[in-house]
Amino acid sequence: MNKLFLLVLLLVLPVIFFGQAPAIKYDTDSASIEQLGVPKGEILKFTFESSKIFPGTSRQYWVYVPAQYQPEKPACVYINQDGIQWKAPTVFDNLIYKHEMPVTIGIFITPGRVVAANAQTANDRFNRSFEYDGLGDAYARFLLEEILPEVEKQKTSDGRAIRLSKNGNDRAIGGSSSGAVCAFTAAWEHPKEFTRVFSAIGTYIGLRGAERYPTLIRKYEPKPIRVFLQDGSNDLNIYAGDWWMANETMERALTFAGYEHEHVWGADGHNGNQGTSIFPAAMRWLWKGWPSAITTGSSKNQFLSSILIPGQDWELIGEGYTFTEGTAADATGTVFFHDIPNSKTYKVSTDGKLSTLPVNAKKASGTTFGADGKRYTAAGGAKQIISYDGNEKETVMADSISGNDLVMAKNGNLYVTSPDGTEKPGKIYLIRPNGQKIIVDEGIKFPNGITFTPDQTQLYVTESTSHWMWIYSINTDGTLANKQRYGWLHVPDGSNNAWADGLKCDTAGRVYVCTNLGIQVLDQLGRVNAIIPVPSGQVSNCCFGGVDFNILYISCNDKIYRRRLNTRGANSFENPYNPKIPNL
Repeated sequence: MNKLFLLVLLLVLPVIFFGQAPAIKYDTDSASIEQLGVPKGEILKFTFESSKIFPGTSRQYWVYVPAQYQPEKPACVYINQDGIQWKAPTVFDNLIYKHEMPVTIGIFITPGRVVAANAQTANDRFNRSFEYDGLGDAYARFLLEEILPEVEKQKTSDGRAIRLSKNGNDRAIGGSSSGAVCAFTAAWEHPKEFTRVFSAIGTYIGLRGAERYPTLIRKYEPKPIRVFLQDGSNDLNIYAGDWWMANETMERALTFAGYEHEHVWGADGHNGNQGTSIFPAAMRWLWKGWPSAITTGSSKNQFLSSILIPGQDWELIGEGYTFTEGTAADATGTVFFHDIPNSKTYKVSTDGKLSTLPVNAKKASGTTFGADGKRYTAAGGAKQIISYDGNEKETVMADSISGNDLVMAKNGNLYVTSPDGTEKPGKIYLIRPNGQKIIVDEGIKFPNGITFTPDQTQLYVTESTSHWMWIYSINTDGTLANKQRYGWLHVPDGSNNAWADGLKCDTAGRVYVCTNLGIQVLDQLGRVNAIIPVPSGQVSNCCFGGVDFNILYISCNDKIYRRRLNTRGANSFENPYNPKIPNL
């Protein structure tokens, strides 16, 4: 059984097992037919067997190089999953010749297979669903780090070097069925690298999590992606979901979130007939206006749009640290943060100037400010809670606490999270103004971030080893009651938890939680209404700073960013504030 037959078999198996309506006859675009006088591009075929991201896999890929390509100018790129489809080389010949798309090199890749040692006694491992249906950035990294550099090692038959544009605005990606999900995922995970998506009969159903996309699209800050969708009303309807309804739901979500998108619906089943028919039109639409950059739209998510300010984005404040944590602001809006491994503390003034404090921070993680103006830190390595006055005079407030994060109420009660590894139950401490230290809760695995509701009657705590944020009522004596799993957080494909870390509230009662998906923003009922992606790395902590406390500062690994928002942070050193009752 040859490789090509196996690939075709994989693509048609859904039709064999689940049944399809008879194929429908569609019109043929003239760009899908070879035209007299139109120069033909060259198609090169290669095998790739040295992937580190998908180890042990073998796959074929084809490179289409248009006749007009000159290596002096890097070409635009179109990447297609499942090899050559849609009569793409002929379409590209015609569209490039008529200047209806730019000079574009096509890369057509088959899914990987781990070949069995003995084909007579064992089957190959077919990686198609693993690579294509799963969320996360593994396949996008495979393209960016392995395939595209590999293609640039090749040459045309006449010796021309292959040079590909590194600009994401010059890249399109597409596929059908699971290959369509794969294409969308690459752009979703890396919108600065892939901006144009062709999705035919896309498998946005519950095979490996793609059914989550319509919800995520509605919650995320819009990304600069242009999407063309195609599906037919007789597409598959199986144990994992309904293709037709899923594609309609995707289109509705893209509309809601303000994405530039187009769709063509038909009555066909799970096949490439209509996709082949409309592929030239899809390419014209995806490349329209090039080289103008694709921009983000305006979401109808009122929760999100009430926070974000048009034209305001993340601004890099500092970089080159080892690991940043403990972000907090004092009463002036000056922001402090720690570089934990180097035991350094930095501050960012309200005019954006960054300076280093002279004191040794003892590998402090969490930081908070009290109504007394002092800065309180959890020095986990020293197992101490330390306060610093305006002259940076150090006072040990409590010993024998492996503190991680902390928050002080207006009345002087200080709450500290103390994780004990990722598996053992952690503790929450209360340190009263008189220095009394008591354990007010234990049992959460890796309790991490901690903050109050704006009225300071309840306490939020993140559990990093799950997708939960917990809530407690605060009794008049400072002890805790009514413990409940409350905030439900989204989890990325490559993790079993949201790794929720630092968190803060604004005066509207919204909760900003630092997670491995970015800043997840919850309402007072514990529902994630919005997700704000961060520029780089794992976001570990956040705070509101600036004169008006309307600038969100975040720590991301070795960098510090800030972004102005249309809100005001709720500070625990200020008088408690009672926000409006939430929409139930």
